[in-house]
Amino acid sequence: MPSPQRPVPLDEYPVHQVPLSMRYVATGDRNAYDRCIFHVFDHEGRALLVTGLGVYPNTGVIDAYATLRTGDRLYAVRASDALGEDRMRLRVGPLRIEVRKPLSTLRLVCEADPDDPGGLSFDLTWQAEFPAVWEPHHTARTGDRLTLEGRRFVQAGAPTGTLRAAGVEHTVNGSGWTATRDRSWGVRPIPGEQPGRAADEQRTEGFHWVWCPIRFRDRFVMVLLQEEPDGYRTLGDAVLAHPVGSERPDEQLGWPYVDIDYIPGGRSPRAAVLHLTDSARKPLEIQARMLTGSPLAVGAGYPPAADWQHGTWQGRGWSDRRRYDLTDPADLGPAGYGVTDHAARFVLDGEVGHGIFEHGSFGRHDPSGFTGFDPVAR
Repeated sequence: MPSPQRPVPLDEYPVHQVPLSMRYVATGDRNAYDRCIFHVFDHEGRALLVTGLGVYPNTGVIDAYATLRTGDRLYAVRASDALGEDRMRLRVGPLRIEVRKPLSTLRLVCEADPDDPGGLSFDLTWQAEFPAVWEPHHTARTGDRLTLEGRRFVQAGAPTGTLRAAGVEHTVNGSGWTATRDRSWGVRPIPGEQPGRAADEQRTEGFHWVWCPIRFRDRFVMVLLQEEPDGYRTLGDAVLAHPVGSERPDEQLGWPYVDIDYIPGGRSPRAAVLHLTDSARKPLEIQARMLTGSPLAVGAGYPPAADWQHGTWQGRGWSDRRRYDLTDPADLGPAGYGVTDHAARFVLDGEVGHGIFEHGSFGRHDPSGFTGFDPVAR
């Protein structure tokens, strides 16, 4: 094992923010993280790929995942390993990300398993069509302790390549497919710590979340909101970005509101209206219709997944492949009620676009009429 007293390869570059080796992060918080997520989906709702990679420097873990929803089946690949000293090597097991040109061109690969010819694999190139857009600084506290502080950017582009599962090969191209991505880093809870008195005595009553990157032909719109049980907004933003090379500045689209049409008997959206405002104070409405959805806690490692979650130590060289039946309650369990990423069709001023409608609504949310964790849409 290399000596912790020696520089690591990233120390060659002028990227330091504090007087430490790039081996270390500037906080001792075990929940320090740095990760990404990509969405690749077709415009008919036949396939939705969610894939990402993360590092957790203070727990010494690197992990990655990929899930593909096609029909009612979800194909998942997950991998985890010890975090090495070369932070520019974005590879875990069969999953890897190659940064060909920062903020512009990336390659996403999931190698096929020779023992599972019907399993998930892909080789995709992600090409940015719009500049990366900052999201608001995101913080959350448990009692008085800062438990989440993240910096994030989001971007939309066109994917090309091949995607395989269940013996079917999809030819991915920019005309019939859309790709979005999100990069975030900071501090974010990972499993394994004792939450303490504050978490026990100050349990949340509810949480409401919408995260929505939308790619139109000549504009990219990002809408984000997070609300408390009484509807108080703790995070909100709406931004329009123009294509790469246009040199046009981003435009703010006011204070967003989202009206959601839920499927009766649950809290799964089937449609929504995003209410925005342009710089001339003219109201803008974006109509959204869900095409298909993938629960992030099923296969992708987000809480409350029971089989695997990000940042957890699985041992060296761990990898896992699974298939889920999304109509089977035994395959879903509580994970099926976590945050869900929906591939969606959007319409703004008569123009059709495509993007992700990520949504989670748990517990009480007065604006939606939910009085606790049990009530559902009627």
